[in-house]
Amino acid sequence: MKLSRAQWVSLVALTLVWGCNWPIMKFTLREITPLWFRAITMLGGALVLLAFYRWRGLPMGLPRAQAGTVAMLALPNIVGWHFASITGLSLLASGRAATLAFTMPIWTVLLGALLAHDRLTRRAVASALAGAAAVGLLAVNELTHLAGRPVGIVWMQVAAVSWALGTLAMRRTRTPLPTEAVTVWMMLMGAAVFWALAPVFEPLPQPARFSTGMWWAMAYGVLLNFGVAQVLWFGLARNLPPAASAFSIMAVPLVGTLTATVIVGERPQATDWLAAGFIVVAVAAALLPARRASNAENASP
Repeated sequence: MKLSRAQWVSLVALTLVWGCNWPIMKFTLREITPLWFRAITMLGGALVLLAFYRWRGLPMGLPRAQAGTVAMLALPNIVGWHFASITGLSLLASGRAATLAFTMPIWTVLLGALLAHDRLTRRAVASALAGAAAVGLLAVNELTHLAGRPVGIVWMQVAAVSWALGTLAMRRTRTPLPTEAVTVWMMLMGAAVFWALAPVFEPLPQPARFSTGMWWAMAYGVLLNFGVAQVLWFGLARNLPPAASAFSIMAVPLVGTLTATVIVGERPQATDWLAAGFIVVAVAAALLPARRASNAENASP
């Protein structure tokens, strides 16, 4: 399937928004604690999406019969992923955290084989090995440096596993609600959890002391990461071939590692670039369709 110019623009924009989001989140943690950051940006993003989709005329109500299903989906996809990832990010360099987060497709394949008895192909094994190499490289680097924080790697793997479990649950859950409504309600439920936890475990934020850059970064999280990126993703997911989606996911850790230098002044090491390369290989093996299958699909009427 050939992508139109508009699809290419959307795909590149989505990759840049997701990639830049990692160092931007790291920037915000200089002035706000992790749980408050998640609570504020997630609620803001959910309300932006709710208003946009209602304006588009989509049904956004949540029937009582579907509330339990959406809540169960929100636990791994929103609460688990966003809690573990922001905790890991607070301990690691942003480019490194982004690389570790995108072991998710590898975990999805492995957990699918373990829990749903999906067939484990040679490509899946190669993906797992490449992902393990990336995690191993970064773990050794963190363990051998005095300032290293290997627990951050653990948190990022918890985040990736949670995201993978959520992805598998989404695939196997049948609901009459539009995907957009499910996403918004998951975000609202997740935001409620973070709003409940943040006042208990963290001091209140001090907005009067926020820098101008901080306000821009928070706006980025609400409007672009939780807002525009979600709209772009839903628009592309309906029409993009799987390979194009895979390329977008593969590029996010590279964008995150590259832009971290400009946004937060990080200096990625050779280990970071090598690990990011391993993740690209791993995601490609996990998500890109086999050439034979791709040719057969293209040949079908």
